[in-house]
Amino acid sequence: MTPAIDAHVRLDTHPTHPSAVQAVLTGTQARIALLSLEAADWSVAATNVLVLARIDYEEPYWANDAAKHLRAEGISVEITPRLQEAIDEEWTWAGYPMPWCTRDEIREVSNQAQKIHDDIRHGQLLIHAHAPDGHTTVAVGTYLYRGGKSVYLHGEDHLRQIADTFDSPAEALTAFEKVHAAKMRPGPAPLTDTERAALAARSVIDVTTAASEPSRPEPETVPAYLADAGDHDALLDRFLDTYKEFEKYRTWSDDTTHVIHESQTLRIERIHDTQVRETAWTVAAYETPVSDRMWHLTATSDTPTPVLQALLVHLGDGELWDKVIATPVDEKKVTEATRPLTETGWKHTLTGYGIRWTSPDGEAGVQFDPLSAQHAHNSAAWTIWTGPAPDRPTWAITASPQTPIGMLATLTETLAQETGTRVAQPGRKHGAHLAASAPAAPTVGVSLPAHRSR
Repeated sequence: MTPAIDAHVRLDTHPTHPSAVQAVLTGTQARIALLSLEAADWSVAATNVLVLARIDYEEPYWANDAAKHLRAEGISVEITPRLQEAIDEEWTWAGYPMPWCTRDEIREVSNQAQKIHDDIRHGQLLIHAHAPDGHTTVAVGTYLYRGGKSVYLHGEDHLRQIADTFDSPAEALTAFEKVHAAKMRPGPAPLTDTERAALAARSVIDVTTAASEPSRPEPETVPAYLADAGDHDALLDRFLDTYKEFEKYRTWSDDTTHVIHESQTLRIERIHDTQVRETAWTVAAYETPVSDRMWHLTATSDTPTPVLQALLVHLGDGELWDKVIATPVDEKKVTEATRPLTETGWKHTLTGYGIRWTSPDGEAGVQFDPLSAQHAHNSAAWTIWTGPAPDRPTWAITASPQTPIGMLATLTETLAQETGTRVAQPGRKHGAHLAASAPAAPTVGVSLPAHRSR
């Protein structure tokens, strides 16, 4: 039996990087664990804190592999629940250029690309020149070990491969120049977004920051439309955990996530780290997987948690999105969509842009534009917002004319009857109007309900 070592390793997701993993070491023999992790290419970020940041997004898999080796050496390892969830997650590259590969084969291709990246990063592979080649990058370099073998590299990030080898740098450069003379540049190519993100994740982590931060103000209860946006990514993760018929697809960068229903006729696009008032969510439904979309809806980055949650629950539990008939929006449908507003005292007016409903406190509005509704693909027949006006919103949702009326009714019911929480900010006004609004309904939490059986 392997003797026990007085070292404990706590593995957790990285505090800022979406796929990186950090290890916190304790114990009188923590140095043994540190050396083992460094040998597996973990980077020291602070005293007894290491980070695994890769360019193939496979950090949870390799963190689990490291945990197995550490335990075999007699080192105690703890894996946090959120990292374990990432380890267990099954995800697929969208549009992977080698579709014949199994998941294990894809991981092996990615790991070979990671090794090339690490060799360049550690100065073991000297890049002589690079050049753009269509939508990717090619390069030529020489290993300072492996007998000085020169290589021709094709691709970027997790798709970079050794496409050819040469006996000398001169032979490699000559061959490279014959093909790429017009565009070749000396030295390595600029870092990709993925490489920069991994580099940033390896930077020094101040593990005392969380303890030294001042306590936040207590949250206040407000109408749903005034609630904080919260963590949209966490809300999407809970949606995927609840509704298994939806699958997440990763794109070539961390900027965007696609979620697609098993029927291929409902798709959700989530753009991460958008600026205030920029579109962060797009939902679109299609009659068939290859047809034009029937309807679509967008939401900006600051859309409150209760509103976005109501939308996701409706998408998960409802079936209206695949049964929409392309018929004009008539008065009956408008009345059905906005009934929750009129029943709770929202002010109904006619404007130059159409019909508008305004909340009793004047903070939120819903607008229907009949002229836009005559065009099936117009993106803003319906607009929901808070702020001075729909063209100057704090947050906004827009919906095309064929958006299911039941979905719109779900959103207006949330606006009219539900509440959420908001952390009070100095100088931010709200409260005097709240008493004039409809009676508060039970606070909407951030957890999704159990999946309704069909």
